[in-house]
Formats: sequence, structure tokens, C-alpha cells
Amino acid sequence: MKPARIIVICIAAVAAIGLAFVVRAMGSSSGQPTAVATAAPAETRPMAKVLVAAKDLQPGQRLTDADMTWKDWPVDEVNPVFITDGSVPVPSSPTPADAEKADDKPEGAVASVTRAATDLATGGAKADYIGSVVREPILAGEPIVMRKIVRAGDSGYMAAYLEPGMRAMAIRVTVETAAGGFILPGDRVDVVLTRETNLSNVGNSDSDRAKFTSATVMQNIKVLAIDQSTRAGDDAQAVIGATATLEVGPLDAEALALAKSEGELSLVLRSYADTGGPSGRVAASPRQSSAVRIYRGGAPDVVVVQ
Repeated sequence: MKPARIIVICIAAVAAIGLAFVVRAMGSSSGQPTAVATAAPAETRPMAKVLVAAKDLQPGQRLTDADMTWKDWPVDEVNPVFITDGSVPVPSSPTPADAEKADDKPEGAVASVTRAATDLATGGAKADYIGSVVREPILAGEPIVMRKIVRAGDSGYMAAYLEPGMRAMAIRVTVETAAGGFILPGDRVDVVLTRETNLSNVGNSDSDRAKFTSATVMQNIKVLAIDQSTRAGDDAQAVIGATATLEVGPLDAEALALAKSEGELSLVLRSYADTGGPSGRVAASPRQSSAVRIYRGGAPDVVVVQ
């Protein structure tokens, strides 16, 4: 056989063998489909519940349940000063910048201990902030932080709770002069002054006994607190205290201070349906009274003249 023919046969054999290997690689006898590489799903960022304002909040506004809502917030972006529901662990150590922004006013010892225990257990519940007073403007969707609100028991709560232009003034009360203790913080009252009349111009006799007059000096006044309680308990129907703090205007405070020095003050509870009228002084000051002796048919009679 010629050498050229042998070379051609060898080349053909090598080509056939190579084709066989290619066909075998394309169709595997195992029947298993070729694995397809798939992209790994992106990792889900852990989220925490952060307490935010449900609407724009203004200074002096008292927070209600509708003013606050929970919002999902990435855990790695939660600032330690944010209020969370405690369901997801978040950073607990504030940065130096946050420490400088934190409120520097001390809070009451009892409020501090109670708050620490509550926050340690729950991270801060929404109900714990109902009744707090807004100190600085908070925009809708903005996280609520402690430096922008004042909670009951904290230093500065009463000053934040007062309406603009109003003053807080305390008067002594008893069970008898505070409607049996049924006057609660937030109620509206009238202030009645009872004082002894001036009998210095009447001679001494058995009929010259002390006489008293009474008059309403303040009407529709808001009660801010009884003693140091600014909010009655959920089941409380009466509060017994020695002082009542009232919300009055600057001139009304002067008139109330004068009335305190002239006699005994009593608080008269107003109906919820009767709180829309004017509020403040009924008169500039109580009018001075005097007693005059009048003889009728030889019998003396004492008449009080306003």
C-alpha cells in the first residue's frame, strides 16, 4: 500500500475518534440535565420598628395615640436615641454627638427608675409616651426622640404643658373645697371666694356676730394638677390633695393672689358640656363690703352693704 494512502487513512481514523468523543460529550449516557448556575438571592436587611410622628407636631402639643406610629427602619441605620418597640436588638450606646444633643435636664428619680425598667424590658412602648408634651417641632415621619418631648414626671413638664401666654398658680384645697376630691387634672372649675365682712363700724352687741359673703372670682379655669399629679390613674374617680395648680393668665394670676389673701377659696366643678364659655376673672377684684346697723321700731338690725 502506498504511503500516501496510509497517511490519509490515519487522518480519517483520528478524525472519527475525535468526532466520537465530541458526540459523547454532547449527549451523556447518565441522562442528567446540565446544571445551570443561578445568582444567589440578595440578603434581606433586618428591620426594626421605630416610633415616628404620624403628622406634624407643634411645641406645647400633648401627644395622643393618633399622633404616633411605628415605622420599619433598617437596623444598621437606627440611631441609639430613637424609640423602638424592642422586638429587634439595636445599638444601645449613643455617639458623642448624640450625647451632646440629649436633654441635659435631670428627671425625677422615680420617673428615671421606672423608665429604665420599662425600656430595658420592652425598648419603650408607644403607650408610655401618650400624654407627653412636645418641646420642639417634629415633622411627619420624623423619629420621636426624648430631647424633643417632655414626659410626665420629667423636669420641665409643667412649663411645656402650659399654653402660650398662660401661667400656673397653686392654691390650697381640702376635700370640702375641691368638690369632695372629684376634681381631676384636666377638669374645668370656677373659683369662689368666701370672706368675712368688715364689722368694725358696728357696736358690740349680741347681734353683732360675724357675717360672710361669697362671690365667684374666676370661671372656667383649667386644673393642671392636683398636688404633683398631672394625670389621674386610669381607674381613678377621685383625687385627694392639698394643692390644686390652675392655668390662668398673667392678670388673672394677680387677681387670684389677691383673692387668696382675702379669704378661703373653693373650687366648683363644671360640667364637660359647660366648658366652652369665657375663661378668667369675673371681676377685676372682689368688692369691699361693710355692715350697717339699722334701727327698725327700736330693734337693731345689721345689713351687709356690698
